[in-house]
Formats: sequence, C-alpha cells, structure tokens
Amino acid sequence: MVFVPVARASEIPVGQGAFVEHDGLAVAVFNAGGGTFYATGPTCPHEDGPLSEGWLEAGVVVCPWHGFDFDVVTGQCRVDPELAVPVYHTRVRGDVVEVDLPVSSSPQSSP
Repeated sequence: MVFVPVARASEIPVGQGAFVEHDGLAVAVFNAGGGTFYATGPTCPHEDGPLSEGWLEAGVVVCPWHGFDFDVVTGQCRVDPELAVPVYHTRVRGDVVEVDLPVSSSPQSSP
C-alpha cells in the first residue's frame, strides 16, 4: 500500500463525498470537516448504488439510494451486518487528500 494523491481537499464539501480513480481503482472520498477525510469503496453492496454520492452522518456514509449506512472506519453496514465496504487510510498534505491504496503490480519477467 502507498499513499497517492486523489483530490484537492477544497473540492470536496464538508459532509459530502467524491468519486475518484487511481490506476483503475475507484474509491469514494468523504470530507468529515476539520481536515478529516475518509475513503471507502465507491459502490453500495446492497444494490450497487453510488455510495460516493452519499453523505456523512455521525460517523457513517449513507447510500443515497436506500439509506444503507456504512461505518467509515470499519466499513461495516449498520443496516445489514452481512454487508461491508472496503475502507482506506487517508491523510492530507497541504490541500491534497492522499489515500493509502494497494500498489498495482505488473508481471515480472524471469531473467
């Protein structure tokens, strides 16, 4: 995993999310205010709703389609305990939000 820049902090309103992509991996980045950001998978596992278009409410992101909510720290759904989304560590450097994403590896050739 490595931190990669994904968005400007000033571009994501407090309480809202944004869909971002890096090297083919899509994530949702949410602004909790006070310089705190969270990153999750961008799709709700309930019915593939656009979780990245959801909003933050008391430590959870709420899917705009059916209201399923997911803890931004654990990824666990509070409505259906069998559902979860991936979560990623974030940090802010200046005005840039960085997310700790898996490093894509390319096949190596044998010598």
